[in-house]
Amino acid sequence: MGLSTRDVLDIASLSGEDISLILETARRMKEIFRRPVKKVPTLRGKTVVSFFHEPSTRTRVSFDLAAKRLSADLVSLSASTSSMVKGETLVDTVRNIEQMVPDVIVIRHSSAGVPHMLARHVSVPVINAGDGMHAHPSQALLDMMTVLEKKGRIDGLRLAIIGDIARSRVARSDIEGFLKMGASVVLAAPPTMIPAGVESFGVDVTYDADKAVSGADVIMMLRIQKERAASFLFPSVREYALRYGLNAERLKLAKKDVAIMHPGPINRGVEIAPDVADGKHSIILDQVENGVAVRMALFYLVMGGQWNAGD
Repeated sequence: MGLSTRDVLDIASLSGEDISLILETARRMKEIFRRPVKKVPTLRGKTVVSFFHEPSTRTRVSFDLAAKRLSADLVSLSASTSSMVKGETLVDTVRNIEQMVPDVIVIRHSSAGVPHMLARHVSVPVINAGDGMHAHPSQALLDMMTVLEKKGRIDGLRLAIIGDIARSRVARSDIEGFLKMGASVVLAAPPTMIPAGVESFGVDVTYDADKAVSGADVIMMLRIQKERAASFLFPSVREYALRYGLNAERLKLAKKDVAIMHPGPINRGVEIAPDVADGKHSIILDQVENGVAVRMALFYLVMGGQWNAGD
């Protein structure tokens, strides 16, 4: 049993069965974390090329760790250290890399659609590590895994996503993933941060953070995407924090066993108060841990690894 698609480019192209398979495989991969030696030979002899055109901490490190824990050979590149600084196009760069016979290419790029374009030009699987404001499929998968661990289910849960939704690829992928797996989703942000027509996805929209938080099973907080915004989107950071930030008082409106998530990096005191980010309801660091497991699962599934009981 494998994925229905060669590439992992977005959540929309994955079926519910694909998502369930990835999450179950990730659960098994996570068992490796508890071993004295956190490495298995499952993908020995396979080669991963990781090509990041944007700054990244959690995503890049977790993809690198995922490859190494499965014993794959890893080559990490960035635009600033490639021949692209000499004028070579991205397509030519990746085509040359393909001739060196890697088994998978991981790409992060500031422009939406780049992973999809590359997938049409190469014969090896492509995994999207985030493209512009479009998609971040592995983040949505690790978010679903974390909720599944915490809640035991996704179907029937109420997920509130609060923050800069218009410029967030995480929000788009989470909306698609959680809806596909049976959750309901409510979005809250200032009008300048809500994409036009987003209701067509089947979500509820409000400009009132209190309404979004009320009765929520899971709350996903998003940072303000200043690097993607063309102009300032609200009167002041202080006002934004008061109206949309998640603090202890606002948290009381959610269910008593609410789970709080954030894809990082966190702007403490802006979208989330420090005591909430570090509090008993936070599963933010669980997301980070599960990021490695999910990316291990993706490598395993797209490269057709053979899982043995002794691995």
